[in-house]
Amino acid sequence: MPPEAASPQQAILQFLTSLQSPARILVAISGGSDSTGLLLLLDEAVKAAPHLQISLCAATVDHALRADSADEAREVAALCASLGIAHTIAIWQGDKPKTGIMAAAREARYGLLAEAAEAFGADLIVTGHTFDDQRETLAMREMRTEQVSSGIADAVLFGRRFWVLRPLLFCTRADIRAFLRERGAGWIDDPSNEDMKYERVRTRRQLSADTSAEKDIRAAWAARLDLSSAGAEWLDRSFRLHGGLLGQVTPDGLRQDPAVLDYALGRLTAVFGGQPFVPGRARMERLLFFAAGGAPGRMTVGRVVFDLRRDGLYLTRESRGIAPLMLQPGEAGVWDGRFRVHNGLNTSIVVEAAAPRASSFPSGLTRGMSQESRAPKSLGAKDTSRLVESITAQTRGGWILVTSLGLNPRKGMREVMYHLPRSAWNRAIASAPALSAEGAPLSPESAGAIDLAPYFAPFDRFLTRFDFIFANRLSAVFATAPYARRPLRSIDGKTI
Repeated sequence: MPPEAASPQQAILQFLTSLQSPARILVAISGGSDSTGLLLLLDEAVKAAPHLQISLCAATVDHALRADSADEAREVAALCASLGIAHTIAIWQGDKPKTGIMAAAREARYGLLAEAAEAFGADLIVTGHTFDDQRETLAMREMRTEQVSSGIADAVLFGRRFWVLRPLLFCTRADIRAFLRERGAGWIDDPSNEDMKYERVRTRRQLSADTSAEKDIRAAWAARLDLSSAGAEWLDRSFRLHGGLLGQVTPDGLRQDPAVLDYALGRLTAVFGGQPFVPGRARMERLLFFAAGGAPGRMTVGRVVFDLRRDGLYLTRESRGIAPLMLQPGEAGVWDGRFRVHNGLNTSIVVEAAAPRASSFPSGLTRGMSQESRAPKSLGAKDTSRLVESITAQTRGGWILVTSLGLNPRKGMREVMYHLPRSAWNRAIASAPALSAEGAPLSPESAGAIDLAPYFAPFDRFLTRFDFIFANRLSAVFATAPYARRPLRSIDGKTI
């Protein structure tokens, strides 16, 4: 990406030469000036440099929110046909929400673009975001928080599968429109871009008369990357994961650089709480103050229970407010924002928290088990074999707790429980995913047909390159597959 505002042609040339090749690019084009300019700029550059072995395809998302949207999509299709570029129209089907329409439309748009990229065999997706969009985003975020924002990322991984890159992010809309006029090309003006009910439109109007100096966006990007790297190192030194359900921050980890602790603990809160966003500033300040206090105690932030003890800070999902998820045969879904589940059976299944059916667990984890196999009062007791056997039996009978989280059913469970605070481990188990079909626990054979893996709500749908290092290290901690690397061979002219 260009280090500062560049001409559109320069930006596109640098972008193409930075890509790993051969490559197939899906261009997201709405018909507006930015995306139309992106398509034509790429088309010219690709045709002028066949040795790069890069091909184009395109997709238009019709959100079906305006009467003219279908006609506009057909105009874009005609443009792509004239250029010899394969194109598809993806329509946002179904009922539209009455509130939060812009966020819902964004979610639907990227999902449809990913489906189109899959169908075309594309390696990456590009969008026409410009420096104007960046200024608007920074201004809107400044109105909401005093924290320095890094704005729109130049690269985002969507759904762990496709990188969405923005090669015109340091180019102005005026320069792109000048390029289009030089080529005698028109564009479609979306009337919603003038609708003052939208925050972005109101912000755009205010910025049009604002001649103040632009923020150093790249400095903010560099700071975020440094935090991500430092946070990943902090994970290695200071964080432990027990049974895939209970996190532990060492006492030394709580005494690290406050900025790094804020970054790492905030993202761990989102992961363990199954939330797409880090808790707000006020809640994070309360959490950091609590963690630094040193006095044993508990508090809840972002659906996560934090239990501060002499041997560190334990965190796990609170057992309240966990909704069940029903999956039809062959269907996949995300349960509680924490686990991705695929039903490989020929019958429907229900995924729910273990807590509502806790009587199926042995005592020491819950109440309701015979005296013969009660757990010792302290989980530090060495002889836990009887308890381990009971947990394993329930797991294999339908409770996905041990085997699906990569633990040896006997040795692994014993290691998980030994030396852990009993109440913290009980809370972790209560929030574990439990599977059933037709009201009964699954048989061992049926449980083997269910694919269950950790899901990171703040990263697995949209992962900016700023958080990539931290998120990838977290994947290693949870023993899940690493995230896809960016399809680049160089950044800012430097080989990677």
